[in-house]
Amino acid sequence: TFYLKEHISSFIKNKNFNLDIHIVEDGEIILDTGGGILNMASKSDEDDFMVFNPDTIWSKEYRDEIIKMEEIYFSNKLQNILLLVNKKLSFDQNLTGDFNFSNNLISKKDKLDFIYIGCQILNKKILLNQNISKFSILNIWNKLMNQKKLYGFESKQKFYHLTDLKTFNKLKDL
Repeated sequence: TFYLKEHISSFIKNKNFNLDIHIVEDGEIILDTGGGILNMASKSDEDDFMVFNPDTIWSKEYRDEIIKMEEIYFSNKLQNILLLVNKKLSFDQNLTGDFNFSNNLISKKDKLDFIYIGCQILNKKILLNQNISKFSILNIWNKLMNQKKLYGFESKQKFYHLTDLKTFNKLKDL
């Protein structure tokens, strides 16, 4: 956590979830997604992590797709897999594509018709040689793309992203 970390900690504590939840703070500076994931991974004995971005509206309709993505990850002994959606399924039509996607491989060639929607599974090995500091996960993804080792799974769900306040207000009206 970084922004509103006291509120997040209080919320988790007061909800008394029937889960073992550990909160890992970024520290004095925000670490960005890459640094935050590495910080969390360094405090865990686990090798594989599922990471969700909080600016996507997650619904139960994603459940089966995420389970299938997880099965592909483990059965193929991958070190990463990202959940993608065709930009045509985005509620916010101002979002441009991030990637090209073919045969489960992600690239940035040709038309960029796919958007990363904020769920990934990764192995801490892909973070080797990184220091816990502020860095974007894009640094890791670009390296993996160059090696043709960045994998994806396509979601068929409508994608709702809290892009900005204007989009948030439109989503409230749904």
